[in-house]
Amino acid sequence: MNDTNTLEPLYVNTIRFLSVDMVQKANSGHPGLPLGAAPMAYTLWTRWLRHNPHNPQWFGRDRFVLSAGHGSALLYSLLHLTGYDLSLDDIKRFRQWGSKAPGHPERGHTPGVETTTGPLGQGMANAIGMAIAEAHLAARYNRPNHTVIDHHTYALVSDGDLMEGVASEAASLAGHLKLGKLTCLYDDNQVTLAAGANITFTEERARRFEAYGWHTQLLEDGNDLAAIDAALHRAREETTRPSLILVRTHLGYGSPKQDSFKAHGSPLGKEDVRLTKQKLDWPVEPDFFIPAAALSHFREAVERGKKDEAAWNKRLAAYAKAFPELHTELEARRRHEPPQGWDADIPVFPADAKGLASRDAAGKVINAIAPKFPALIGGSADLDPSTKTDLKGLGDFNPPDPAEKTWSYAGRNIHFGVREHAMGAIVNGLAAHGGFVPYDATFLIFSDYMRPPIRLAALMQLHVIHVYTHDSLALGEDGPTHQPVEQLAGLRSVPNLLVIRPADANETAVAWRVALETRDRPVALILSRQELPTLDRKRYAAADGLRRGAYILSDAPNGKPDLILIASGSEVSLILGAAEQLKQEGIAVRCVSMPSWELFENLPEAEREAVLPTAVTARLAVELGVRQGWERYIGDRGDMLGVETFGASAPAEVLLREYGFTVEHVCARAKGLLALAAAAYR
Repeated sequence: MNDTNTLEPLYVNTIRFLSVDMVQKANSGHPGLPLGAAPMAYTLWTRWLRHNPHNPQWFGRDRFVLSAGHGSALLYSLLHLTGYDLSLDDIKRFRQWGSKAPGHPERGHTPGVETTTGPLGQGMANAIGMAIAEAHLAARYNRPNHTVIDHHTYALVSDGDLMEGVASEAASLAGHLKLGKLTCLYDDNQVTLAAGANITFTEERARRFEAYGWHTQLLEDGNDLAAIDAALHRAREETTRPSLILVRTHLGYGSPKQDSFKAHGSPLGKEDVRLTKQKLDWPVEPDFFIPAAALSHFREAVERGKKDEAAWNKRLAAYAKAFPELHTELEARRRHEPPQGWDADIPVFPADAKGLASRDAAGKVINAIAPKFPALIGGSADLDPSTKTDLKGLGDFNPPDPAEKTWSYAGRNIHFGVREHAMGAIVNGLAAHGGFVPYDATFLIFSDYMRPPIRLAALMQLHVIHVYTHDSLALGEDGPTHQPVEQLAGLRSVPNLLVIRPADANETAVAWRVALETRDRPVALILSRQELPTLDRKRYAAADGLRRGAYILSDAPNGKPDLILIASGSEVSLILGAAEQLKQEGIAVRCVSMPSWELFENLPEAEREAVLPTAVTARLAVELGVRQGWERYIGDRGDMLGVETFGASAPAEVLLREYGFTVEHVCARAKGLLALAAAAYR
């Protein structure tokens, strides 16, 4: 037996007790998973995972996702030991204010963390997105004798991950897509936070994943490093199915609380830490002890990573000489740079009283952009014909099939199926991988199914574009189950999410420009099913005003309004119609299109004041949604025509009339405001 094998228990226990001491010092955290899962993590990180601790963003690296994010102490131990920029002092400040080792892993906060995890199931679906990313890039760029994209995605998942519905949705799609470079290590400790897993989770997990089309292996001893290594080797050999390795572990291994839910989410306590260290033959003192032999062994990852990256860079240089155009394109994608001239063919829509739905305008815009923007890739939850988000002529992302010549991993239309939650999380994985500006699409009402990935994309500052169509009760006969009322307000409440609801085809074109230019946060485009008049921009302000979030479409004489009408989306044409009638009655009206609160809030105060002057208190907002949030723009003396109940099943024109979205009703509400304002000055 060589020295490495002899010392392997020491190496594994180094991971275990760094994690235990981290949790104990913080008096907060999850010690159970690191104690049980350390052997499989050790084996993966030292024998299989290609990574460079001194360059965590090396594009050719393997990706590792700790989907069981509550076990973050395990990941921080690995990152510190293998040489990432995470010092011992950092991990001693686990879960403290300003620490680089927060309670759950956060992308962009801790070097080496690929994606933010903690909400269970999300990380697994992110990993599937990363595997899709690798498959697509390999299909698009690799050439015979020039393989520049060739890496694997690994995830460590828990019982909780597999119980969450998002994991089921995503795993089903991964099996269909035959993602052979994806391997999930399942920490099968058979204990949840509240009890043994058998109180809720008795299904045969291996058979379930086999039915999804996965390759599965069962390991009875989670401490058997040789067996884990062999299983990882077999997973690498399996190239046409994703792999799930079910590793039977013991939560809180070696502690008095082993195999009890009490080891899951609370520190062991000083006495149990002492007993655990004694049980596993580890020094009780000092805390955070790292044997020199263990540190030297783990730090071999630094030199190994440098060599792996150097070899990849050499291959990339040869590729650049052989295929300069492809190399230039790939490099731009790696740098997240849009190609030159990507927006040259975006259409300008002529004025048209009938117009077209903003979903239709968006479909024309995206198809004008996509041929010149190779990083743009995505799809819908089985709704392409309705969301108008199919990229025409650019192929479907699916396993290559000789019988279906259009099927290829190089295709840019991803068919997610009716899996909104997984769709959002997978798209996050594509963005986190790098090299993509991914989008997803569904009806606005079904954004509710996607709330966790929407929030996580905003938290991670991922450049993801959500396309939400059928944006109001004006979709008509489908009724209240499909008519969004509170969804727009809900999306606006998410920090760092840019929400844009364009008023016509030309605002829609600008909205797509903004969505693709925005790099530090996700964007939600809110689009109509019904036709919207294309405004005459010779008569009204240019659609580029959308970039300001709110802009004056038409104004009162001398720019001194008595009344301000504000709207977004389909209701903008309604307030313009009302303004014409009010002007005939001698009322000085300003109409403001307000497609994006977030863009407007980014303006300097003076510019916001120029659009919505404080002195004009008679303000009426008109929007097919709840009032929530509009108070900041209409003020104490303003009014909001919205929808505070659920919708109904009827033709759109009937619904709009019954809910008061008519020129006559807008005028009546506006004149009521003016009457109140006049009374206040008497």
